[in-house]
Amino acid sequence: MKEKAARSITVNQIGYPLHEKKIAIITNNDSGVFQVMNERTNETVYQGALTGPVFDKVSNSKVFHGDFSSLQTTGTYYVMVGNSKSASFMIDSNPYEKLQQGLLKAFYYLRCGMDLEEEFAGPWKHKACHLKEGIVYGDTKHRLDSSGGWHDAGDYGKYTVAGAKAIADLLLAFEIYPTAFEKTLPIPESDGRTPDVLHECKYELDWLFKMQDAETGGVFHKLTTLTFPGLDVMPEQDNGDLYFSPISATATATYAAVMAMSSRVYREYNQEFSIRCLEAAKLAWKWLENNPEYPSFKNPPEISTGEYGDQSDLDERYWAAAELFRTTGERVYHHAFKELANATFPKYELGWADDGGYGTLAYLLNGRENAEPKLYDHLKQGWKQEANRLIERSKDDGYFVSLSENDYIWGSNMLLLNHAMVLLFAFYFEGMKEFETSALDHVHYLVGRNILDISYVTGFGDKPVKHIHHRPSVGDDVMEPVPGFVSGGPNKNLQDDISKQTLRGNSPPACFIDHIDSYATNEITIYWNSPAVFVLSHFIK
Repeated sequence: MKEKAARSITVNQIGYPLHEKKIAIITNNDSGVFQVMNERTNETVYQGALTGPVFDKVSNSKVFHGDFSSLQTTGTYYVMVGNSKSASFMIDSNPYEKLQQGLLKAFYYLRCGMDLEEEFAGPWKHKACHLKEGIVYGDTKHRLDSSGGWHDAGDYGKYTVAGAKAIADLLLAFEIYPTAFEKTLPIPESDGRTPDVLHECKYELDWLFKMQDAETGGVFHKLTTLTFPGLDVMPEQDNGDLYFSPISATATATYAAVMAMSSRVYREYNQEFSIRCLEAAKLAWKWLENNPEYPSFKNPPEISTGEYGDQSDLDERYWAAAELFRTTGERVYHHAFKELANATFPKYELGWADDGGYGTLAYLLNGRENAEPKLYDHLKQGWKQEANRLIERSKDDGYFVSLSENDYIWGSNMLLLNHAMVLLFAFYFEGMKEFETSALDHVHYLVGRNILDISYVTGFGDKPVKHIHHRPSVGDDVMEPVPGFVSGGPNKNLQDDISKQTLRGNSPPACFIDHIDSYATNEITIYWNSPAVFVLSHFIK
């Protein structure tokens, strides 16, 4: 099937909230005016003057803007400039509900160790996988139950630090926007009492328990085969030996953080599980206390799967201390947090490596009355400053997003969505509308309003990515990819062969190819979906 060419008019291919700003972005067309057309009647419902041109330095392109914010009538529309036509989109009071549910349901499709049955998985069903015991690296006689959890990405590895970020984003989304999770997805555990987001996170948490060494409290860094399987290998066909890679400080600290967080969130729904989470978090913290300085993780010589290395564990320890303090109120954790807050590391980042922002959020969400007032005020002001920096960057961008040229790297869509999370928390703390508006501009980019006129979410939008680097989507007999996955996005570093062959000379935002071999631009991961769930949850009414 022939792929759709990029159009000169780009819009959010899902739609626009009824009372929010609505802008189409136009390239290579200076006709001066634009029309918004009713898709059903093909009648003009709005006409306006294009503004611009604006030179977008990052994409090296001249763009015009068509603002139709005053159109506040529910319906389905498209934009015309001369003879050029945009994708269709809706204007609605709640346009993103199906998208948000699709992004969350994607985690179910990544489940390891169970049959994905047709009732819940549809045509993307498959048999249970990776059921054998895992070998503790360096001790072939030491084998442990390793089943469960989520496959991390386009491969079948399972990684502690990646899982921790994903769970944190989902639990924060539930904490801040609980009404966005009232509908069932459904998944096998749906019971009408516990929200499905908590059922889904519990599936990963139950696996994470298996990553903790019961004797020391330390946490294994990852569970993978020695090498990646072939791209068309289905999960149940991947029968290589599984290895628990050695304990790491970053894995142990993120584990402690997310277990303390989970204990707090699950307390109302499953007290026994909540207690178990807190016990696991405290045991991991004890390991951290006993190992104040620990070498950064490196792949053992025989293992070539994703490393998730990190030169510093200070931000992870900071996050762990903050979550344990927020959950328990105990001084020992508050003291540790205050000590770590004096160290130099990013305190407003929400990545899997630079994750100090989660520690800052835990401290701020705990309230000023429970904090050291000067430290609280300092961190809150710092959060606002970071959000303002993102706002200023977005104002200089023709597509209204905060990504600089150097942000178009492997997983640029994670940075996009992490930035949107920072903006939404700034809105939560400060109540300034421009933070929310800028976050919504980042959503518009994700699902079509970008230089490539592409929705970076499988199965959603008029022109979604279709050929993701994801083994089940390649290996099954289904034409469409598994839906609801966020693709990694443009990567100016061209770190796979197909990118090098086809994308040289492109501007950074155009360094993307929808091809199964492009793991550096078109892979998927749990921690690209998780911030997307958070951000979209804000806009669910």
